[in-house]
Amino acid sequence: MKKTHQPVRMTLAHINDTHSYFEPQSLQIDLEFDGRKVSPYVSNGGFARIATRAGQIKEEARINSREFMFFHAGDCFQGTLYFSLFKGEANADMLNALAIDAMAIGNHELDMGNEPVAEFLDRINFPLLAGNWDISNELSNKAKKLTGKAKLKSYNAENKTANWILNRAEGEPVAIFGLSLDKMSEIANVDPDTPFVNALETAENTIAAIHAQGINKIILISHLGYQADKELAAATQGIGLIIGGHTHTLQGDFSSLGFAKEEEYGTKVNGTHIVHAGWHAQSIGHCHIDFDAGGKVTHFSGKNELLFGSRLWNDPSLQETFQDDLHQKADKYLREHENVVFCKKDPKLHSLLQDKYIPRVRELQNTKIGTASQALRHVRIPDDQGASEIAPLVAESFAHMMKEKGFAVDFAIHNAGGIRTSLNAGDITIADIAGKLLPFAVPIGVYELKGKNIALALEGAINNATSNGVIGTGSGSYPYAHNLDYIYKPENLMGSRVINLKLFTGAGDWVAVEPEKYYLGTSSAYTMKGKEGYDALTKMRGLGTVTVASMADCFIDFIQRYPERLSGNEQTDSAADSKTINIMF
Repeated sequence: MKKTHQPVRMTLAHINDTHSYFEPQSLQIDLEFDGRKVSPYVSNGGFARIATRAGQIKEEARINSREFMFFHAGDCFQGTLYFSLFKGEANADMLNALAIDAMAIGNHELDMGNEPVAEFLDRINFPLLAGNWDISNELSNKAKKLTGKAKLKSYNAENKTANWILNRAEGEPVAIFGLSLDKMSEIANVDPDTPFVNALETAENTIAAIHAQGINKIILISHLGYQADKELAAATQGIGLIIGGHTHTLQGDFSSLGFAKEEEYGTKVNGTHIVHAGWHAQSIGHCHIDFDAGGKVTHFSGKNELLFGSRLWNDPSLQETFQDDLHQKADKYLREHENVVFCKKDPKLHSLLQDKYIPRVRELQNTKIGTASQALRHVRIPDDQGASEIAPLVAESFAHMMKEKGFAVDFAIHNAGGIRTSLNAGDITIADIAGKLLPFAVPIGVYELKGKNIALALEGAINNATSNGVIGTGSGSYPYAHNLDYIYKPENLMGSRVINLKLFTGAGDWVAVEPEKYYLGTSSAYTMKGKEGYDALTKMRGLGTVTVASMADCFIDFIQRYPERLSGNEQTDSAADSKTINIMF
C-alpha cells in the first residue's frame, strides 16, 4: 500500500561558527539620528542569550502548534581560551545545555586531527552530521576511534550516501543529513585514513536514497559555505532547506547598525531555501517553513537577530552608561529594530558557564608560568632591528615537546604568522600564551625530510613571504628555525637561494646538511601541509605524524621547564638555540 504523506509546519532555529564564544562580547554599533551619529557599545550574544532566545522561539512554536528544531551548522571549536584550555570539553557541555537537535561537523573541529572529535562524540547528547566523511577504512590500531560512535552520522561507503537522522514533525518523518567541505584535508588536519568525499555526489545519492524510503521532506545541515550551498541547491532537487555555515555570512540587511548588507535571509535557489546566521554566537537565525504533502515548500519566512543586553554603553569595557536624549532615542530605535532582540541570559546555562568554566579561565588568566626579564620582540620578516626574538623559542619548544614524546627531532621550523604578538617584560600567564601569543590550537607534528628539501622548504617560505619570483600570500610564511643555520641569497636562481645549510648536533657542533640524507623535523600541522611556500615539506617520507599537542601546549611546557630562556639564556639541557639566519640582499 502506498504511503500517504501529510503536510507539516515547522519552526527552526540555527547558529553556526560559534568558535567557543560562550561569553557575551562588547560590540560597537553605528547609528544616525537627526543628522547626528552615535556609536554606542552593547553586550552582544553569548550562549546564555542564545539559550534564552531559542527557548522563546520554541515556546512561540508550541503555542502556534508548530514543530520546533534547533541546529548548529559547524565550527564550534577554536576561537577563545575556552577551546585553547579545554579542547572541546566546554563546547560539548555548552552545546548540550543548548539542547540542539544536531550539528554538522566543521573544518575547525578537525584542526587537531580526529582524536578531539572522538572525545567530543563521547560527550555530546546530539548527532554529529558528517555525511561525506568516509571512516570505513579507519585504522584499527587507534587509541580513540570514530568507528562505532553512535552519535556520528558519517558516510555510508557501501551505498555512497550520507547516513541521516529522522525527526518527526506532526507525525511525518523529516530526513536530516549533513555535508562538509570535501577538500577538508587542504584546510584542516583530518586523519588521512578518513577522507571527506565529494559533497555534491553524496547529496545526490542521499536524496535519492531518502526518496526511495518514501520520505519527501529533507533538510541539509551544511558546512560548505554560502556560495557552495547555492551551487549545491542549483545542482540538486528535493532539499527543502539548507542550514549553512563556514563563511560567517549574516544574511539580511544590517546596514542601519553599521554592518554590511548581505543577501536576504532564506535566499531561494532552485526551490531550496538557504539560511546562514553569522558567527561568534552574536546572533541566532530562525524561520517558519511549511511543506505540503508532496514535500514542496509552500511557505517560508524568517530572519537573523542580533542578541543584545539591556543597556547601551559608552566604552568597550561596558562600564559607563549613557543618559542623554540622543542615546535614549538610540535605545528606543534598537528595541524596535526587527533584527535586534534585547534578552536576558538563561540562568541555567549561565550558571554552568559561571560555575564550571569561568573560574578556571580566570584562574589561568592569572596563573604565572614565567617571567620575561626583558621584552621579546616579534616581527615577521627581519628588519633593521633584527629578527623575531620569540619565534625561534616557539620553534625550539616544538622540538622540546616532540623529544618529550619520544621523537628524536633534529630541527624545527615555524612560520612567523603563527605567532600573533610580542611578549612584554614581566610576568607571563597561560592566558598570555594560549589567548594572545599562540591563540590557534593547531597541533604539532614530525616528519622525515631529505636535506635538499629542507633547503627548498626554507627558500619557498622566504620567496613567498618576500614575493621574490612568486606572487606571495603574505609575510606570515617567513620561516623561523631551531637547530638550522643558512644563508638566503635572493639574487640566485630559484631552487638555489638557500646555501650553507647547517644543522646543530647534540655534540655541540654545526655540520653541513647532506642533500640526500633524511632528517627528522617538527612543525605545525598547518605548515606540514605545504601551504604558503612550504611545498617541499610534502616530499616527506610517508605521511608524518601529527600529535595532539598544540603550539600553546608546547610553549607553555617549555617555558615552565626552562624559565631562563625568557631571560636571554640560549642553552637548554637538550640543545643549543640556532644561530642567526643570514639573509643576503
